[in-house]
Amino acid sequence: MAVVAASPAPLLLLDGNREIVAASRSFCDAFTPGQRDLTGRQLYALGTGEWDDRDLRSLIDVTASGAAEVDAYELDLKPAGQAMRRLIIQTRRLTYLDLDQVRILVAVSDVTDARADRKLTDDRLRRMGILLQEVRHRVANSLQIIASVLLQNARKSESEETRGHLTSAHHRVMSVAGLERLLSSSDDGDVQVHAYFTSLCDSIRSSMIGEPDRIVLRVDGGEGVIEARVSVSLGLIVTELVINALKYAFPDGGSGTIAVDYNFHGPNWVLCVRDDGVGMPTDRSLVRTGLGTTIVQALAGQLHATINVVSAYPGTKVVIEHTQIAIVADETASEVQVAVVAVPSAING
Repeated sequence: MAVVAASPAPLLLLDGNREIVAASRSFCDAFTPGQRDLTGRQLYALGTGEWDDRDLRSLIDVTASGAAEVDAYELDLKPAGQAMRRLIIQTRRLTYLDLDQVRILVAVSDVTDARADRKLTDDRLRRMGILLQEVRHRVANSLQIIASVLLQNARKSESEETRGHLTSAHHRVMSVAGLERLLSSSDDGDVQVHAYFTSLCDSIRSSMIGEPDRIVLRVDGGEGVIEARVSVSLGLIVTELVINALKYAFPDGGSGTIAVDYNFHGPNWVLCVRDDGVGMPTDRSLVRTGLGTTIVQALAGQLHATINVVSAYPGTKVVIEHTQIAIVADETASEVQVAVVAVPSAING
């Protein structure tokens, strides 16, 4: 009884008749201001009868019988002259040597303000999310306008070199525009990899592949989500590699397939762009290193990924691989082993 009375949390100790044996000062201050001695009073008679709740009666009866313990019963309490309050009720039957005396401990937590603060925070986050989606939608529209202007200028240009640069710039802008379009319809800010890469390839196909039957551009794998900041880099890498394959893999009107493949392995991932074209020159001095290659190398570096370009026989395969390796100690052995572990990553499969 002394412990209950001194408790900083609102507590009640009831007997078998649901009469108050002891009440903490914090309970009196919170729910019966001006009344410190509640001994002998019925719980359900407190205040103006707001504690006389049918479900609360049933729960305390069940607790008194020893059939159950209530961990979190929510009660809406409306004290006279005050606003509605949301309470969390916990009940326990105390077991000690005097088995003939039923004692029930009732703990009360007022979560009214916490719930109101959480609702306010949720409302603000929801409004911010809607605003962010609208901004992304507008950004996507603006980027598409810029991309259209670049493409029109490319078609008007008489210089083949200028036309190529403008076309490449168009696709880079479209890759970011496609990402913003997906993000504007996403609730959690994550990007569906397969949908994103498919959108990018559709854009490239419509503007660069004049004969769809001649070159097949497809997306394999990629069933999962990635963070927006990572998807920007991956989208630009895919754009550069696909455009490069279209330029050099099928000269003189050749036909073939370009495949974009993305696979998750826990925290690690592999992005592969391959074609079945003419392959890489046997003379490595003829391999071109242009702006696109520089962009891919820079983006792969930002993602802490490695680049491997190999001959696919036929064709060429470019593999961008992200692997996280950590040294972990085996508790059952004295030696230190190297293992691939699932450390936090921006990629989620």
